[in-house]
Amino acid sequence: MAQASSQNGPTQASADLPPAMAEIKSSSVDQIFAEMNRMPLFMTTLDETDGEGGENIALEALKALAYEGTRYEIAENFRQQGNECAREKQWNDAKEFYSKAIAALKAPPKEPDPEDEIEEGVRVMEIGDEPELDEEEERRKEAGVEEACYVNRALCNLEKKNYRSSIQDCASTLRLNPSNIKAFYRSGIACLALDKLPEATDACTRGLSLDPENVSLKSLQTKIASRKTYLEGVEKARREREEKAASERATLGLALKARNIKTRTTEQAPDLEDASIKLENPLDPSSTLTFPVILLYPQHSQSDFVKAFSEFDTISQHLEYIFPLPWDTNHEYGVEGVEVYMETLTGGLMKVGKKIKLFKILGSGKCDVTDGLVRMNVVPKAHAEQFIATRKLQSGN
Repeated sequence: MAQASSQNGPTQASADLPPAMAEIKSSSVDQIFAEMNRMPLFMTTLDETDGEGGENIALEALKALAYEGTRYEIAENFRQQGNECAREKQWNDAKEFYSKAIAALKAPPKEPDPEDEIEEGVRVMEIGDEPELDEEEERRKEAGVEEACYVNRALCNLEKKNYRSSIQDCASTLRLNPSNIKAFYRSGIACLALDKLPEATDACTRGLSLDPENVSLKSLQTKIASRKTYLEGVEKARREREEKAASERATLGLALKARNIKTRTTEQAPDLEDASIKLENPLDPSSTLTFPVILLYPQHSQSDFVKAFSEFDTISQHLEYIFPLPWDTNHEYGVEGVEVYMETLTGGLMKVGKKIKLFKILGSGKCDVTDGLVRMNVVPKAHAEQFIATRKLQSGN
């Protein structure tokens, strides 16, 4: 009897996948990518494990190759990797490779392998062994790599704005080769960035003495000269400001002395912001003086601040626009209904006339201006005796 065939056609036999392929087929896409990332050829991020917390053998073997060979070969390998990173402007990685190259050059030479020696101490030459190195030629090549790594690391530090480190790398370069133009140029740029203009000028001058037509050094020389001119202008303006301020202070002191107005400072000076004792003409001691004045209302713990109280003003002139006070619900404060008191040099109180000009009050010699501020107590007449008694009790007078 004939066997019936399926509607979909005859069934085809499928071959089994190799074990490795079967394992991949059973893995997710993420698992496959993670496994590939542990292979040095496919790495996109550094994974130093085997996926289970162990050592990545392939990666460790690859890293070990970087330290195979002579010191020059190891350093040259790192230098080339540094150059590749620098071309991509990967300054951190480039700097790291140059540093590794320098470290490799400073490492002590490898000790001979005991297996390569016989009992008499004569090295056995095997097939494939390299001939002995020309030590002088090797030192020359090492010096060339070291010079290149220092001057290139100076560039990395320059790009990262590590200016002092860049200057140090340039100095190391020039100790190896006093004629390295790049070292002079990069040192000059770093010194200019730090406003170390004499050093920048020196580096530029030395470089141009070796290569007078160097365009980069000529451009740097122009920038240094421009910066020097700018800083000299800034310094000149600063000196002029200081000289002017000193002259104004001296003129103000002369004006106060001529009016017999005494001043003093304390350790608890208040912040008056831009308010201060000023002359209308800062360089003319005979011009009008103005004072910051604080009007205190001790009975109510309130105050008013007058930033510029002219020496020719009277207290009444200011009270007329300040009154009525918004918080004076009992209407106790009026120009004619208050008295004004100031503290004397001895710590007591003196009553001052509301219609007397300020320069006469301050020039009486009985009071002073403390911390650049004139203090006046404004008290309702009905409370004057109580205020005086309280102040006497507080001062002990």
